[in-house]
Amino acid sequence: MNKGKNWGYAMLALGGGFLGGLVATQLAPAVADAAHAAHTIKAEQFELVDKAGTRRAALEVTPNEMADLLLYDGDGHDRAELRVSRDGIATMGFYDDKGARRVLVGEAPGPTNGIAVFGSKGRVQASLTVNANDEGSVTLYDPNTGRARVGLGVATTGAPALALFDEKGNDRAELHVGATGKPGLALADEAGKSIAGMPEKEPETSAQP
Repeated sequence: MNKGKNWGYAMLALGGGFLGGLVATQLAPAVADAAHAAHTIKAEQFELVDKAGTRRAALEVTPNEMADLLLYDGDGHDRAELRVSRDGIATMGFYDDKGARRVLVGEAPGPTNGIAVFGSKGRVQASLTVNANDEGSVTLYDPNTGRARVGLGVATTGAPALALFDEKGNDRAELHVGATGKPGLALADEAGKSIAGMPEKEPETSAQP
């Protein structure tokens, strides 16, 4: 297991193999019954190897009580990991042949669901998240600094917004449509002070007699 990996994201995913296993169980009840009758084997770690003796998979419980499933390629590189922590945070990660994190998917208590895609420098390049209030957002990041540069989100009210950030991470431009359907555009300087805006004017109402 790669001890240097930082699992900042909690993961939501279940792979297609789980669904395939469920279908197979439904189609072959005799096999399922035999499996239920098998003796329980308990251990802190299991390993699978190929015919050459190369480790291809490992199932273990770590000292910090993290349940881990690790999958390796034919050269022994850790390429995929599925983890569940003691407090219920589930994470799935995919790695390149150098051990660099490339994709993380997951769910954490709250709940917060997310997908993060990383670049060759190890920095997150894009993320998709949904928080406990059902607010969804997509964020794109600067590949050199790791700072957010573009954010697209939809609030609980259903109002969408697009935000653009400068190289220091300051919010410089926003385009939004309010819950009532009124669009707006706001521009700001690097200190966050508004320098221009184009909100749609509310319709004028005639004076009451």
